[in-house]
Amino acid sequence: MSLSENLFYFLSFLGIFSALMVVFAKNPIHSVLYLILVFFALTGHYILLNAQFLAIVNIIVYAGAIMVLFLFVIMFLNLKKEGNTSANKSIFMKIAGVVSGGLFLLVIIASLKSLEPYQVKSDIKMDIGLVENLGKVLYNDFLLPFELVSILFLAAMVGAIMLGKRETGERNF
Repeated sequence: MSLSENLFYFLSFLGIFSALMVVFAKNPIHSVLYLILVFFALTGHYILLNAQFLAIVNIIVYAGAIMVLFLFVIMFLNLKKEGNTSANKSIFMKIAGVVSGGLFLLVIIASLKSLEPYQVKSDIKMDIGLVENLGKVLYNDFLLPFELVSILFLAAMVGAIMLGKRETGERNF
């Protein structure tokens, strides 16, 4: 087995184990930390697929910004003190959860059985996910829409600042 295959299997095991721990962890902060591990495993898969831009965006946006917001909300709400245990739930809710989860698993297995085995094509460009190629396409073919979106974001930021300011007698720009 090559190094990339070993790395693939390690990242797959890490991702699946961390995803299961997100569900089964009792502490919500531990769940968020395991979810960050899932995102890092996905980033490793993106790098193995030669999609560096997706890897960087995954780290910055998901593992960075969104997980910080999740941690902030969990710590702000202090979910640890609520005591929402499974003893408080009715037996009907438990049975409904098991049945719906089993049906979902059945649908997933049935849809996976209908798939054909994946075959690697030999004419795949290996540099398709590089940031350089994305920049060339973005700034050559889609320059006008890119600049229009930046103007739209600028207008949204100015509008948010104007709405967020307190209404006083004088305007300070």
